[in-house]
Amino acid sequence: MEEKAGISKLEQIDTGLYDPDAGLSDEERAAIDKKLVRKLDFKLIPWLSFLYLISFLDRTNIGNAKVDGLTTDLNLTPGQYNATLSIFFVSYSVFEPLTNVLLKKWRPSVFLPIIMVLWGICMVTMGLCHNFAGLATARWWLGFAEAGLFPGVNYYLSCWYKRKELGIRAAVFFSAAALAGSFGGLLAAGIAQMRGVGGKAGWAWIFILEGLVTVIVGGASYWMVHDFPDEAKFLSVDDRARVIRRLKEDQQASAEHEEFKMSYFWQSVTDWKTWCFAVIYMGADGALYAFSLFLPTIINALGYSGTTANLLSVPPYAAAAVFTIVIGYVADRTQQRGLCNIFVSLIGITGFCMLIGSQNSGVKYAGTFLGALGIYPLISNSITWCSNNVEGAYKRGVTIGVVIGWGNLQGVVSSNIYRAKDKPKYYLGHGVVLAYLTLFLFCGSVATHFLLEAENKKRRAGKRDHWVEGKDEAEIRMMGDKRPDFLYVT
Repeated sequence: MEEKAGISKLEQIDTGLYDPDAGLSDEERAAIDKKLVRKLDFKLIPWLSFLYLISFLDRTNIGNAKVDGLTTDLNLTPGQYNATLSIFFVSYSVFEPLTNVLLKKWRPSVFLPIIMVLWGICMVTMGLCHNFAGLATARWWLGFAEAGLFPGVNYYLSCWYKRKELGIRAAVFFSAAALAGSFGGLLAAGIAQMRGVGGKAGWAWIFILEGLVTVIVGGASYWMVHDFPDEAKFLSVDDRARVIRRLKEDQQASAEHEEFKMSYFWQSVTDWKTWCFAVIYMGADGALYAFSLFLPTIINALGYSGTTANLLSVPPYAAAAVFTIVIGYVADRTQQRGLCNIFVSLIGITGFCMLIGSQNSGVKYAGTFLGALGIYPLISNSITWCSNNVEGAYKRGVTIGVVIGWGNLQGVVSSNIYRAKDKPKYYLGHGVVLAYLTLFLFCGSVATHFLLEAENKKRRAGKRDHWVEGKDEAEIRMMGDKRPDFLYVT
């Protein structure tokens, strides 16, 4: 690539002056593009999914520890146990909106390893606790340290892929959460057999060993996590140009360098879409945390012992992992993310109706399958849907942080609805989850789908063209999703 006078090679890429595939046919360019996407998938998705598996395992293994005697050994009352769950979500949700700004400024290869090492240390200390105060403190710092991973990776992936490609990647990434639930039950059942080693209980070894693994993986992530497209060292200069070109063709500017301004924050929080997606994600996440934290408890209430309850929690998670990827693929192909949300949420609603309406153990266990199938796919699909409809690097980062932060704050509610005194029917817990699924996830998805459809209709009819009057090309580009030619994914 020749340098133009006064313009560096990377500046030529940023300004679109350089096209490494100039003169090639459409077929040749498509073949190069396909090969590039496969390269990105191989470099980005497996390790990031592994990190999220560890993250979700570390935040939810307290449910497995509970059925192995955590509350008895630490003399926790039911209220104290629920408080240790709630306090995680307070710090987790409060700090999430800030983390994407730090991710952008510090670089993923620095930010993500730092927070992983920190939360791994917090996990180890959970296994060394002797009372409620120690456990609650460790959980608060665990939430603080983990806050940057999920919103950070979803934002990070949106800076690499086209909108129609993002759903399946986000689904594969989030399916790690379902695998964590499945794998976590098996792992907890195995580690708990160490009870008595070193004078520690089995539940303590669950925290200690999983925390040490997190620290090791966090250190390795410095070399395994790559930076944004304009700085990623595994890409050649030509491939950097191709990634940035692909995003521009998709009406995105997220791969370009951009300085943070408070105006991006205000653009996000004053956008009606931010709060519509916050309501949707609130419904999905509130249900998710109730399900993932208490599934072993729910199964235990059906008459199964601690180890058996942990093992029986595996199949619903495994089914959810597969279905999450299926829905991600379907949503990418159809670009009907709202309709996917609407129909899949009905599966979850059916599952919790079964948990409430039947006293048969087989029917209730089947209800946990439908509950998992109706919740897990919609976490990744809802975030992808949100990401697809917000343009501008920092605005998108802030929006994803706000949406996920508000959703995770529902964990404070979710961690207090399955009360010991409600065992074995748990009508309150099942009823609250059903309300989240119906009022926020289902109804929110229906409303947002039709609102986006209505806005697209106005843009196609030219009723928003006056927004760009008197603006030059650079000013129009900076409008992001406010540009009249930017059509929303419904």
